Amino acid sequence: MKRPSPRGTVTAVLAAVLCAVLMPAPATAAPPPPPVPTASEAQWIDAGTVVWKVTATPGTRLELDYDEGRLRLAPTRLTAAQRATYPHLKDVPAFTVDVRDRARARTALRGRLTATQRTAEGTLLAATGVQTQGVLDDLYSARAARASLGPVFTHGRPTLSVWAPTARTVALELDGRTVPMERDDASGVWQARGPASWSGKPYRYAVRVWAPGAGKYVTNKVTDPYSTALTTDSARSLVVDLADPELAPKGWAGLAKPAAVPLRNARIQELHIRDFSIADRTSAHPGQYLAFTDSGSDGMRHLRALAAAGTSYVHLLPAFDIATIPERRSEQTTPPCDLKVFAPDSAQQQACVALTAARDAYNWGYDPLHYTVPEGSYASDPEGTRRTVEFRRMVQSLNGAGLRTVMDVVYNHTAASGQDDASVLDRIVPGYYQRLMEDGSVATSTCCANTAPENAMMGKLVVDSVVTWARQYKVDGFRFDLMGHHPKANILAVRKALDALTLRQDGVDGKKIVLYGEGWNFGEIADDARFVQATQRNMAGTGIATFDDRARDAVRGGSPFDADPGVQGFASGLYTDPNSSPANGTPAEQRSRLLHYQDLIKVGLTGALAGYTFTDTSGRAVRGSDVDYNGAPAGYAAAPGDAVAYADAHDNESLFDTLAFKLPPSTGPADRSRMQVLALATATLSQGPALSQAGTDLLRSKSLDRNSYDSGDWFNAIHWDCRDGNGFGRGLPPAADNEDKWPYARPLLTNPSLTVGCRDTEAASAAYRDLLRIRTTEPAFGLATAREVQSALSFPLSGPDETPGVLTMRLGNLVVVLNATPTAHEQRVPGLAGRTYALHPVQAAGSDRTVKGSSYERSSGTFTVPARTVAVFRAG
Repeated sequence: MKRPSPRGTVTAVLAAVLCAVLMPAPATAAPPPPPVPTASEAQWIDAGTVVWKVTATPGTRLELDYDEGRLRLAPTRLTAAQRATYPHLKDVPAFTVDVRDRARARTALRGRLTATQRTAEGTLLAATGVQTQGVLDDLYSARAARASLGPVFTHGRPTLSVWAPTARTVALELDGRTVPMERDDASGVWQARGPASWSGKPYRYAVRVWAPGAGKYVTNKVTDPYSTALTTDSARSLVVDLADPELAPKGWAGLAKPAAVPLRNARIQELHIRDFSIADRTSAHPGQYLAFTDSGSDGMRHLRALAAAGTSYVHLLPAFDIATIPERRSEQTTPPCDLKVFAPDSAQQQACVALTAARDAYNWGYDPLHYTVPEGSYASDPEGTRRTVEFRRMVQSLNGAGLRTVMDVVYNHTAASGQDDASVLDRIVPGYYQRLMEDGSVATSTCCANTAPENAMMGKLVVDSVVTWARQYKVDGFRFDLMGHHPKANILAVRKALDALTLRQDGVDGKKIVLYGEGWNFGEIADDARFVQATQRNMAGTGIATFDDRARDAVRGGSPFDADPGVQGFASGLYTDPNSSPANGTPAEQRSRLLHYQDLIKVGLTGALAGYTFTDTSGRAVRGSDVDYNGAPAGYAAAPGDAVAYADAHDNESLFDTLAFKLPPSTGPADRSRMQVLALATATLSQGPALSQAGTDLLRSKSLDRNSYDSGDWFNAIHWDCRDGNGFGRGLPPAADNEDKWPYARPLLTNPSLTVGCRDTEAASAAYRDLLRIRTTEPAFGLATAREVQSALSFPLSGPDETPGVLTMRLGNLVVVLNATPTAHEQRVPGLAGRTYALHPVQAAGSDRTVKGSSYERSSGTFTVPARTVAVFRAG
């Protein structure tokens, strides 16, 4: 998306040559161009301003050198508005740019650009490359933000548009021929309009551009960032109109969706498409989108059972075009070993899986290549538009099973940057779409090449892509990976764009689409260093939820990053059922930490409300925000629905594996099953949305793998048939992310106490579904405001005499007792004496015999609950 820059007429060039030959060079002759710098420490933030950590000393001159000339720089000060826009640059020296007209700035940006400092005689003192994101936004974004990019059809004729303001030329390579493109100078958009016969044809762009990382001009052959369809392995984009009726499954136009569930009431199953069916012998389409159309498969029968109990959404791990999976099945490798023959604690399984991991069919998918095209490896044929049709059939089938669909989206980074083959955006507008550090290197705090949604056109891509998934694929919600790396304004812009979608005009009601994400605060943008982030604290009150790690850590114990995985928590036996790990401290330290964990869980049960007031375990009157979580407030939400409760997700060890590390090794399978349900209950019975990883109710294990993103089917597949086991004991987990924990893992993987059978998995799943039914049918669990929560919800036994390991919550006409200890406990609530309570009818009629042993003594207001049991009582 870059156009050529005129270099002058032949006559002018000849004249310049003659002058150079016939006349001596004056003392002020133009100096030779500086060497290509290896860093870009100057930043051109708008048409009139550059910032650069250089001292403007008398007798030197500062300039921006470009191919056609130089722009003088003069010292200045940033305005208040500029400092607010670029807080991380507020103390960097600033300079005005001698730009007489914006056209000259546009010319300078379409080639090599260097900031220089020279003596009056022309001796070079300093030189650096120039970051140009800010000035590109200043010069182009007002017009470009309104452009329709990618393939757009009008009366059957396509127009292809790409934003490439710094390109010298852009040509369209379509179906074996080259078509010139026209540049709009005001927007930096290049366009080519074609006949209807272009439809379905493969294409890419040939972009002639200065690549700072390469230090030279290059012609990049690159696919369309706004692709709507792709050939196999993303070799070419396809000219495709997603509104083409030929791409719609039967019944798509009138798709009947399950009733929308407000985010505060959402109960979500997080699910990887391949994990769902690859080991399901009853599926006719293992590992594919179409597995969700196999209505009689074990996996779909289980999802329908969860939906009937109250699960409302299936959250799909990334399903856009993934950079690291070969899409043709014939090119996908498999481990060259019989993995079943090795011992449960062997290192051979992981070694064999690692041999083929780079070319197998597995990856979580957090390595986006094209943001708005379904991944081809999940389709029955990756070539062409079958992936479009089959993704739609998947959504249709999930909706038919009573489940709305959430997509996990990853706009915070790209799979690669610079001149890498897996870099799309950065090869079209180098240095713009990626977030750059002070020296011009690409930020990698997300473990990949960070993007910069604070820049207008990256922010636009996020909004446009989400809207396309909503309109064209009828996706019901979006989970933003590392949402804290986005500006809050960008996520609110997504919300605004979705809210504008209507059934009449767009086929979807955008206001019913839910949004949530990871509001973590870290990296180069931490603490709002560059912009107001979409973090936990900042998103409170927006209706867009963030994950609540506070209660998660209290339930599990410690943190996911502990060197010793045996650090215990509320649901893993801290103090009440101690293991032998010295990391847990003395009994007194354990008791103190357990009671603090119980305060964290109480805040979580309110929906992480910052303003909720209660008595903590020390006897103090506190608000949710007063409870400490590693130096941060435990409560941060303004209303129920601001925080997503969870006990496990795809990241870190599964819940079963966490409990394997933390519960005493002698804990039997039946008790492990009960502790799994108790841990899940802390999220399931909370105010606000809750998420669990698919298979967790079936005691799913990944053989202690803490980061299974590339661990293949062997460690990741869900085993819906309990006779196949739950995945535990499939060998030591991959060394790359787990070898430091192998000494802890080895004795566990061969421990018969951790071998669960059908009775254990079926009991856990049935008990979990009972809790879902109670959560769904009791309105008190879905309160709409913080005031309602404050009025209806209390912890009547909270204070210095609270029982360690037992938590009692009163909610309207309900009382919930979570007994995480290995013994039965009585919980006497004097204020309820004389009232009538009984075990909730769902549990009284359920399959869990142990919970049926719970009782209530009316005269004293005493609830008795068996060991390792969650009991819900309802007033009579």
